[in-house]
Amino acid sequence: MGAVVGTLTMQTKQRRPSRDNADDELEMTTVCHRPEGLEQLEAQTNFTKQELQILYRGFKNECPSGVVNEETFKHIYAQFFPHGGKKLLFSVFCPAFNVLGALCIDIVVVADASMYAHYLFNAFDTTNNGSIKFKDFVMGLSILLRGTLREKLEWTFHLYDINRDGYINREEMTEIVRAIYDMMGKYTYPALKGDVPQQHVDAFFQKMDKNKDGVVTLEEFILACQEDENMMRSMQLFENVM
Repeated sequence: MGAVVGTLTMQTKQRRPSRDNADDELEMTTVCHRPEGLEQLEAQTNFTKQELQILYRGFKNECPSGVVNEETFKHIYAQFFPHGGKKLLFSVFCPAFNVLGALCIDIVVVADASMYAHYLFNAFDTTNNGSIKFKDFVMGLSILLRGTLREKLEWTFHLYDINRDGYINREEMTEIVRAIYDMMGKYTYPALKGDVPQQHVDAFFQKMDKNKDGVVTLEEFILACQEDENMMRSMQLFENVM
């Protein structure tokens, strides 16, 4: 998916001949799964038709069948950070990093992104059918990059809510944090200590669990995030990607 967004970032400033528009429409009928029409997706997302065309080209190059399963998604996600990257890129494709913004890490070298990619895949797979189609991808990306603050926070909450029961419990948050630390690997600055993940889970619940009942609701999550200036600045990073 990194290649898809990278393509959009580089090409949105370029004008495309009208023949490309017709070609895109024609090509969208030749894949195994035909996505929604561009006009309909334009109405449902915060992307222009031209941006959707560019996104579709990248998506089709990565996934010629038009459908991404979890293993393919993990492979693409791992390729996005083969040797590490700066905070901006990491935070865009790891929303959990924004909420756990107390991690003052300058350079991230990815060790094992498979577990976090699993949770991210589930967040994009809104129908819970084990696959991501182009519409699923652009709908999620639209929220992350162009959505309102509440939409972004809701999307991140649902990423944490692994069992989709409407609450974030300690077990779920621990799994997310461990997945992030697996993805960071051992080559970080400053170096991570073994007890740091649990400290961040504790800090998360101290801040988010307002009524101290052991779970975090959507409204508790949104309220706590809105009260955190660092969190709000981190969420704004999304707006500068495209």
